Amino acid sequence: QVQLVESGGGLVQAGGSLRLSCAASGGTFSRYAMGWFRQAPGKEREFVATVSWSGGSTYYADSAKGRFTISKDNAKNTVYLQMNSLKPEDTAVYYCAANNKAIYYDGPYFRDYEYDYWGQGTQVTVSS
Repeated sequence: QVQLVESGGGLVQAGGSLRLSCAASGGTFSRYAMGWFRQAPGKEREFVATVSWSGGSTYYADSAKGRFTISKDNAKNTVYLQMNSLKPEDTAVYYCAANNKAIYYDGPYFRDYEYDYWGQGTQVTVSS
């Protein structure tokens, strides 16, 4: 059974930075495309960023472009989301997710239903 555990969330002032981590276990991480999603109170879960199984291709939501960077370390079974220039509207629970079909089709994957495994989430709060 694949397990994903996020960490690195917290409270930060607007303009600050956070680095989220998502550690995977129980599966073949190197074969997974990985994604970050977020859900703010009263809103639907939304796509933030995704990285291909090799780590060579990345895609971002418009809200994340230029501020967030997703990266994948297959040696450490970990995916990261570096978030800079944070805004109050970035406040949400952030989830990482894994797609185990990426070795057959390299995506990209933007929809939450395309992901097979999910972490429990980590809270990010940005104060103004």
